[in-house]
Parts: sequence; structure tokens; C-alpha cells
Amino acid sequence: QVQLVESGGGLVQAGGSLRLSCAASGRAVSLSMGWFRQTPGKEREFVAAISWRGSDTYYADSAKDRFTISRDNAKKTVYLQMNSLKPEDTAVYYCAAGYDYQGLSSLGKYGYWGQGTQVTVSS
Repeated sequence: QVQLVESGGGLVQAGGSLRLSCAASGRAVSLSMGWFRQTPGKEREFVAAISWRGSDTYYADSAKDRFTISRDNAKKTVYLQMNSLKPEDTAVYYCAAGYDYQGLSSLGKYGYWGQGTQVTVSS
């Protein structure tokens, strides 16, 4: 089993930055990791993903050039640095982990999910 705990969410003004963290525990090895987000009434959507070794990263169009995903395997932690935040980035952000290494923008590739952390961007 793998447990994921997100942190770092909060309230920020438009144009500001936040860094989300996701700490993994349990059998957290050889895992691809992803970040997704969800707003009320909408489906959970892909934000970014990173391969086990960190050599490959993937981003939704909405996140490109503003967000950066990274990981520290020694700490079993994945990060999402979010810059130039916009009100439309407001959502609950979820960390996800899975053993697949392809198609990481798909929710179905992940078997483990965190509880989510709220990000609110004010205009």
C-alpha cells in the first residue's frame, strides 16, 4: 500500500506562487506521480506528471510555462511549483501515484490518491 499526503495549499493573490508537496509512505518505490485538480461540478483534470526517475515530465496546456513538477526520491516527495497563478487555477489539488509509465495524463493510470489540498487564487 502507498499513502499520499499533500500540503502547501492556501489562499494567494493572482500572480502569486505556491508550492505543493506530496509525501509518500509505504511501498512507495518505482512510482510515477501526478497532480490533478478538481472544482465543484467538474471532472478531475490532469495538471502535471513525472516519471519515477524524474527524467520525463508532462504538463496540461494550462500548466505549461507556469507550473513545474519535480521529485526527491530520497524524501519520497513530489512537488508542484505554481507560478503566475490565476483565479481559474482555484481548485482542490490531488496527488496521485501509479506503476504505469505511459499515458500519465489519465486518471486511470493511478491507483493511489491523496486527500487533496485546497488552492484558492483571488483576483
